[in-house]
Amino acid sequence: MKEARAIFEHQVTALPEHIDELGHVNNAVWVQWIQEVALAHWYSVADPAHQDAYIWVVVRHEIDYLRPAFDGETLSGRTWVGETPKGARFDRHMEFVGADGKVRVRAVTQWAIIDKAAGRPIRVPPQVVAPFMGDG
Repeated sequence: MKEARAIFEHQVTALPEHIDELGHVNNAVWVQWIQEVALAHWYSVADPAHQDAYIWVVVRHEIDYLRPAFDGETLSGRTWVGETPKGARFDRHMEFVGADGKVRVRAVTQWAIIDKAAGRPIRVPPQVVAPFMGDG
């Protein structure tokens, strides 16, 4: 059994501009919210020196759209990290839960770390990942 990771939560609210012609939050907005929640987690946990030295880019999204969200709804975006990184890549799990406790969207995204100075991907340094794995 895998060790449980700390869950980070960040609230998002569906605004009129997020609603599509079907009357619910557009799928593209969910992708923006995934990035917003992931970045909020990074900035809340990562060492400021790491924030200055590295940037993360998405290399893959796997998203399950389970239930719609509507104008005015506030959702809890919950995220946690997956297994130990492999090379430059790191999995992040995400779900958006409504006030009723039901999951609207569930996703696994794969991120790669970029060394800002070199402008290229690097292996994820252990000290960068430690706070997200419960080791720091």
